[in-house]
Amino acid sequence: MRRWHRARRTLNYANLSTPLGLLVARLGRARLTAGPDGLLLAHGYRIPFPVAGAFTVGNVVLTRHGEGYLTGALLRHEDRHASQYAACAGLPMLPLYVAAVAVSVLVCGNPGSWNVFERLANLEDGNYPRTPPWWTRARVRRRR
Repeated sequence: MRRWHRARRTLNYANLSTPLGLLVARLGRARLTAGPDGLLLAHGYRIPFPVAGAFTVGNVVLTRHGEGYLTGALLRHEDRHASQYAACAGLPMLPLYVAAVAVSVLVCGNPGSWNVFERLANLEDGNYPRTPPWWTRARVRRRR
């Protein structure tokens, strides 16, 4: 494991985001396994919120899907979210993320396309569409 991943793991434990992720995994009755780069993968999460295919809390990546789902581009996307928790000092990431979702919904009508956290984690890796802002779509419709 690289130095940054060890530091991120330590930061996310200290800032309480990983302990919160472990609690969420336990409440959702997910099965935990060790993942790459200090991540913990929680498969079989049973709570119907949030609706995403996968989500991250600290260094814990949770999904409703079985083992083998968290691979490739999606796992890299969630890995970037774990780094964002470290950069945001842990739990402040949660209200900041909710605010970013609200901005994205207001700008383009979906929670990911203009969400700064999703954009920095690479939208395509997280299976988010690149939706243009509503005001550019309105301009295109007027031209037709």
